[in-house]
Amino acid sequence: MSTKTRETQLSDAFVKLADTLVDDFDVVDLLHWLVEECTEILDTQAGGLLLVDQAGLLQLVASTSEEAELVEIFQLAAGDGPCLDCFRTGEAVTVGDLEAESHRWPKFSAEALRLGFRSVHATPLRLRSQIIGTMNLFSHHVGALAPTDIAVAQALANVATIGILQERNIRTSQVLSEQLQHALDSRILIEQAKGVIAATTGMSMSEAFSAMREYARNRNLPLRQVADGVIDRRVQVGRPALK
Repeated sequence: MSTKTRETQLSDAFVKLADTLVDDFDVVDLLHWLVEECTEILDTQAGGLLLVDQAGLLQLVASTSEEAELVEIFQLAAGDGPCLDCFRTGEAVTVGDLEAESHRWPKFSAEALRLGFRSVHATPLRLRSQIIGTMNLFSHHVGALAPTDIAVAQALANVATIGILQERNIRTSQVLSEQLQHALDSRILIEQAKGVIAATTGMSMSEAFSAMREYARNRNLPLRQVADGVIDRRVQVGRPALK
């Protein structure tokens, strides 16, 4: 947990989000940053972010840990869970005790509990009636997010959604669909590049992603471009700097 006060964290998050959306931004990097920031500010242990693809199906685009990635992928495969309910209804879904409410989503709950998660909160990425995905926060302890925390998660998700929907003056659903699909395709390349870095350097997958993102930011490059370079062996990424 950061030593900053919660108020400072929130202020910094909204300032950084606003600054990011001013310029031509990397959607994938933005979504990773969003879920990481919310996980820290709201004192949860993991998070994942799902976007809708051109077929209208949710796909994983960002996660803070391997455990979060696994539980999100399992939920998508099962076709049922709080994050999917959130997407279908456009309303936040909070589950303070997954074990006690396991009857609602038996398969998802069993997998989440196996991975150590005891509660979950799902926030829609929504602008009015348009829903483009969900952000999901997982905790190792029992207890629902407080109403103020739910409002914070929704506010950050709303600002990010507005930025995504307005990027390059998007006016048609076809252009939006293509852009979101581009973000999802970028994630596939990034996952492949993470594997290459991990295999050649001995880093963990998490360290490999941090190193790749640091490389991209230091050179003002899109993550997808760096991932392409790693896969083609044109780019060599070292260990991320210690913070």
